[in-house]
Amino acid sequence: MTDAPYPLTADRFLRPAVASDAPALAGALLRSRTTMAPFEPVRPEAFYTAEGQAQRLAGHLAAGGRAWVAVDGADRAVGSFTLSGIVHGAFCSAVFGYWVDVEQTGKGIATAAVGRICEIARDDLGLHRVEAGTLLYNHASQRVLTKNGFEEFGVAPKFLHIDGEWRDHRLFQRLLHDDPPTL
Repeated sequence: MTDAPYPLTADRFLRPAVASDAPALAGALLRSRTTMAPFEPVRPEAFYTAEGQAQRLAGHLAAGGRAWVAVDGADRAVGSFTLSGIVHGAFCSAVFGYWVDVEQTGKGIATAAVGRICEIARDDLGLHRVEAGTLLYNHASQRVLTKNGFEEFGVAPKFLHIDGEWRDHRLFQRLLHDDPPTL
């Protein structure tokens, strides 16, 4: 995979996340906090700081995950995309997570980024399957997933603790290829 920015829209790009993205990620999260609250776990105040985002990113990468940011023309982070729980061998699967700055929603950023990261998961990571979950009522995220070939495969009761309560989630998956795993 090249680390060069990948075009998402005319003026938005996808690239691997780096520590220096933390302040812009924190700013986007602060702007989006109220809008995202019904879809997110309750977070400590430190989560919304540059230091909190640097720690989140470092922890995610240290656990073997992958992270990308959507950036604007000034290379300012406006969205975050992750693959976590990456397992190779007979499973060859990962879990997708993402969010986009409230000021950037509806511009096709998430749809394009999810598509590109699925290509990376298949071509560079050799994954067979990518999974994502959404709250039952998160129709915007469900549209992003279905536009990218994800199919719903079930509902998980009380799957994640979101906005102060255990919430049911729709589970989606995309099968990336049917080649045997490289063990």
